[in-house]
Amino acid sequence: MDENRLIEQYGLHESLKFQTADGHIWFDQARMLLLHAAALGELRRELIDQLGSSTAKGMLWRLGFRGGRLDASVAAKRATRADDYDSFRLGPAIHALEGIVKSEIVDLAIDWEAATLEGILQWTSSWEAEAHCELQLPLDEADPTACWSITGYASGYVSEFFKRLIVFRETECACAGHARCTVIAKPADGWDDAALIEQLWLEHGDIRRLEAEQELRLLRRQARKRTDAAPSADARPIIGASPAFTKAFSLLGKAAQSSINVLLLGETGVGKEVFARWLHENGPRAAGPFVAINCAAIPLDLVEAELFGVRRGAYTGADETRPGRFERADGGTLFLDEVGDLPLAAQVKLLRVLQTGELERLGDTRPIKVDVRIVSATNAQLEEAIREGRFRSDLYYRLATYPVSIPPLRERGRDVGLLARMLVDRFAPVYGKHVPGLTDHALWTLEGYEWPGNVRELENVIERAVLLGDDGQDIGTEHLPPELLQGEEGSIGVNRGGTLVHKPAPACEKMLEDLLVEGFDLAAHEQMMVELALRKTGGNLADAARMLNLSKRQLTYRLNKQGA
Repeated sequence: MDENRLIEQYGLHESLKFQTADGHIWFDQARMLLLHAAALGELRRELIDQLGSSTAKGMLWRLGFRGGRLDASVAAKRATRADDYDSFRLGPAIHALEGIVKSEIVDLAIDWEAATLEGILQWTSSWEAEAHCELQLPLDEADPTACWSITGYASGYVSEFFKRLIVFRETECACAGHARCTVIAKPADGWDDAALIEQLWLEHGDIRRLEAEQELRLLRRQARKRTDAAPSADARPIIGASPAFTKAFSLLGKAAQSSINVLLLGETGVGKEVFARWLHENGPRAAGPFVAINCAAIPLDLVEAELFGVRRGAYTGADETRPGRFERADGGTLFLDEVGDLPLAAQVKLLRVLQTGELERLGDTRPIKVDVRIVSATNAQLEEAIREGRFRSDLYYRLATYPVSIPPLRERGRDVGLLARMLVDRFAPVYGKHVPGLTDHALWTLEGYEWPGNVRELENVIERAVLLGDDGQDIGTEHLPPELLQGEEGSIGVNRGGTLVHKPAPACEKMLEDLLVEGFDLAAHEQMMVELALRKTGGNLADAARMLNLSKRQLTYRLNKQGA
């Protein structure tokens, strides 16, 4: 098998990136680790010593099985235009790229329509066989093999392609004195040894438990599809674990069991209405109505009518008497969003309602008693508005009895991942899809973005990603908007010769692609870069050389060559 040809043909080396500035190694969308084989060998010894060979074998086999399934998803994306045979062979090529083992197909029969595979493979350079021998670990007389995680990987990779369990079983192992390891592949039901298959799957050999768990997960997904409606504010939970979020949520919790007026402070999109609704639903007024109004969205001449109601004939077009938001919220909670945008005339009436518990509809003189808890919110600096005369100080002190600052998403760290997973679960049923989650790289990208639009922007990004993604596949960086990827720095990659080389950042790579058009003049562009560096540094050769990542001598040579 020509692994090098496959690796080059499908650009697998381009999928391997080292981002040392962030401490990450990526293979496509998955985070990888560069570990010492000797250290993993010691872990193997510990597992065998503490748990016994049988249990250790099952654990390592399942570990490999999971890795095989993940790499199968990489191969499926890379080989979409390849024939099925190359799609299958990419698995051994990836395994070789990862330094695990070198595979050679001796015999292989694939029936794609029947979703079945049988074959014989031979392995050399197996790290597991080498580690087992070097550490002089015991071999099971009934099954003298050591490539447990590698057979699990092969089983997981092929099973993911066929969507049925294909089991690779080692019959000869290099650690038992053979020249190479020999492996046979069959569908699980093609092996006579059912007990072995069960032992590989679960520590206690209870494969029925695995089937029951899989069925339970399926039923839960189906139940969510039946019960999940389109996204709405009244169905949104509050999720977070960061210190900034925990502090705000703790303050909110202390206010929930009272009727104290709460002022929610925070940037646009942080979820102030979600916090306000939680406050209502977890307080003594939960059985009453929750009425929300955006003060900035109401025309100035209709603000008072919307808040306090209107009597028939109060103004042209007032054809009937109708209650305002205060009356509709009687016995419950009124949420005043963007309260800083209320006109001064409405502020005076609002203050009187808060002081007396009574209101008068527009065009009416009859007082109406109301019992309403006020939760207000703003993204403006109300203290500044007070100094400028745009907001009444006495109203501010009434509303801000209990202020709570909601942190922006950029300050909530790992909460981004929690929210993203929750949003995936919310939007997937809306679009009739099963989305397992997000790739490591996609999650890392989300957590590194500044989120100027906060949670609202994250909602839009995840909804778009769910729509673009394929059913049954994780959300990857290819499903995210380009602006989320612009901040990525350059990384170190692997070229076709296996050497580490610098890889430009995505934005820089796009710029270079735009430059490479017909008639591109490399020498002219180099001269322009040198001239620009000299202009930016005021002609200082040493500073210009540092800017270009050159030595002063190298820059002088280029200037002399250009005749400058």
